[in-house]
Amino acid sequence: MLAYALRRLLLVIPTLWAIITINFFIIQVAPGGPVEQAIAQLEGHSSGIMERFSGGGNEVDSSFKADDTGSGYKGSRGLDPEVVEAIKVQFGFDKPVLERYFDMLKNYLMFDFGESLFKGGDVIDLIIERLPVSISLGLWSTLIIYFVSIPLGVVKALHHGSRFDIWSSTIVIVGYAIPGFLFAIILIIFFASGNYFSWFPLRGLVSTNFDQLNWYQQIIDYFWHLSLPILAMVIGGFATLSMLTKNSFLDEINKQYVVTARAKGLDEGAILYKHIFRNAMLIIIAGFPAAFISIFFTGSMLIEVMFSLEGIGLLGFESTIQRDYPVVFSSLYIMTLLGLVLSIISDLTYTWVDPRIDFEAR
Repeated sequence: MLAYALRRLLLVIPTLWAIITINFFIIQVAPGGPVEQAIAQLEGHSSGIMERFSGGGNEVDSSFKADDTGSGYKGSRGLDPEVVEAIKVQFGFDKPVLERYFDMLKNYLMFDFGESLFKGGDVIDLIIERLPVSISLGLWSTLIIYFVSIPLGVVKALHHGSRFDIWSSTIVIVGYAIPGFLFAIILIIFFASGNYFSWFPLRGLVSTNFDQLNWYQQIIDYFWHLSLPILAMVIGGFATLSMLTKNSFLDEINKQYVVTARAKGLDEGAILYKHIFRNAMLIIIAGFPAAFISIFFTGSMLIEVMFSLEGIGLLGFESTIQRDYPVVFSSLYIMTLLGLVLSIISDLTYTWVDPRIDFEAR
């Protein structure tokens, strides 16, 4: 098993390299890169860009002006080439593509992700700053989905065809059919907008006076803010896992070893939890890394926007729109690395659940 784990860890390196390389060269040919974004902001009289690039003696051509209607943009009438060159140097686009590529690989090997092009500050600091929101949403959502869906699936399998099985299937399928963002809108309107009730806050992970609260009040405040976002995220997550659990248990219940165990007079509880549960849970465990990664990094983006939660999903979306390459590639690098490691952990968990599994077999 140790040799297998080492081989899988070594495979992480070429896999990670291939993903980063493909995405790097695809993005290089995509229109509207960071230089174009900065020039557009400069032409639109974005104050931050103006101060950044026109303060060192490089002035914008006086022929460029905002229109009289106050729209802030009338089209480019020519920028000083020195200003454009300064933007390229600032963003590192004065270097050839291959040089930038190898610089990126060298820095990523040392986990040096550089600085954000538009947000300012170190990329890793931006990611760490957003982690509490994403961890909160991803962790609690995943735990709730698993702790509800697995027992529900087991009960549905034991009472297959009953009224409980039919009605519970109807409820979870209806929940699966409702988009998370639509359910979030409904929750906001009824429970946070004040039109009906104002039971929950509309924005933020904690209250402004969080530091002044006692420890138990801080816990209550934390979950008070998370209640609606998490409910909106988990509403569609029960159907797949509960039905997968049910079908997995039904498949195991009808196998010969269960019939033999019952013929020997074993207790139903022992048969269920000592024999069926182990075998049926293998397929559930296999899907955990993918489920966690999808909720942690992508599934929460719309929810973060709607509830004004500054998480990694929103950071990645904003960075993609702005072509903030350091943030985009860093998020991709970290997400891919975490996904590959979790996949290895998932395989190793197989052997813990069922010692008969041997990945060394040829």
